[in-house]
Amino acid sequence: GLVDLAHSADMNIILDYVSNHVHENHSAIVNNPDWATDLYLPDGSLNTERWDEHRLTTWFDTFLPTLNLSKPKVYSAMSDSAMWWVENSGIDGFRHDATKHIPEVFWRTLTSKMKVANRNINRRIFQIGETYGSPELIKSYISSGMLDAQFDFNHYDAAVAAIAFDNGSFKNLAASARESMKAYGAHNLMGNITGNQDRIRFTSLADGGVVPEGNGKYEGWTQNIQHVENGHGFEKMQILMAYLLSMPGIPCIYYGDEIADVGGNDPDNRREMRFDYLSHEEGATLSWTSEWIKTRRSRMSLIYGSCDLVTPSNDILIITREYLSEVSVIIINKSSESISIPVDLELTKLAGAGDIGLDGTVTLPERSAICLGSK
Repeated sequence: GLVDLAHSADMNIILDYVSNHVHENHSAIVNNPDWATDLYLPDGSLNTERWDEHRLTTWFDTFLPTLNLSKPKVYSAMSDSAMWWVENSGIDGFRHDATKHIPEVFWRTLTSKMKVANRNINRRIFQIGETYGSPELIKSYISSGMLDAQFDFNHYDAAVAAIAFDNGSFKNLAASARESMKAYGAHNLMGNITGNQDRIRFTSLADGGVVPEGNGKYEGWTQNIQHVENGHGFEKMQILMAYLLSMPGIPCIYYGDEIADVGGNDPDNRREMRFDYLSHEEGATLSWTSEWIKTRRSRMSLIYGSCDLVTPSNDILIITREYLSEVSVIIINKSSESISIPVDLELTKLAGAGDIGLDGTVTLPERSAICLGSK
């Protein structure tokens, strides 16, 4: 099947598992109506979209009952459901939806069952969660008894602010990155995303195709969002790719971002994937992404190395990764002008734009990045 085909290509399959809720017509609720949390609060108001004040009981919509996963019968049944996939499908992990809306007892129960299964199948299932909130809240679900990682949305928001918008600052992004490394560890498994199904496409934010006054959903329904000429969306996406592929954590490329596809928020960010008939700029972005992925996979320092961030200005970021004797240096220029920076003559170009002169000076074009490495 699909999993076997992926494994034969040295790929893993991670299943998007939703344990928080089911449709009102689902047999689990039809046969067990007491498994749902209350749709109405004691004051009579609807308990829908109360993301923070009632995060463990709130319904996402009136037709999506939230399961009361604090009840033993419910968390036992739902964790068994997840384990069926582990034991019968050969999947390699889960992307867990709405992590912060689910009681801790569910995560501990599921992971406890999974550890037993891991010993039987002689491999380790990876679990990454989705939580919007503070680093403290996100981190609270990461431990040997719960999840392996979560998506780092705060880091992503800082990357969007710094890279998509000309007035953004690399100094702010570096501060956010340091906060993440302090919270989750200098070497971590956090997911660093280019985008996801809950966000306006990065390229459309970056080139001005969608003005972020709202959440971008209305624009997706009412406008034919396309690339904005001279909006520099492609170059900014390439900078984002270079940044994420240079940082600690797991780079997570939302489909279509490798060609800098456009769109508003859900459902406009779910356009059909295009593999053929790409424009010159789309093909160039795909080649750029592939080059940086290959560079990351070939460099131990980019996967396991220490990470030092220097910001000579708001528009220039220098990332230094070191692992044993291997050094990788990434320079990113988000300004509208080329720059020249002196570097160690021991370094050679590995990926990106720009070149090293004979005098040891890197000349980097506007809105671009370069990866240098020790031999």
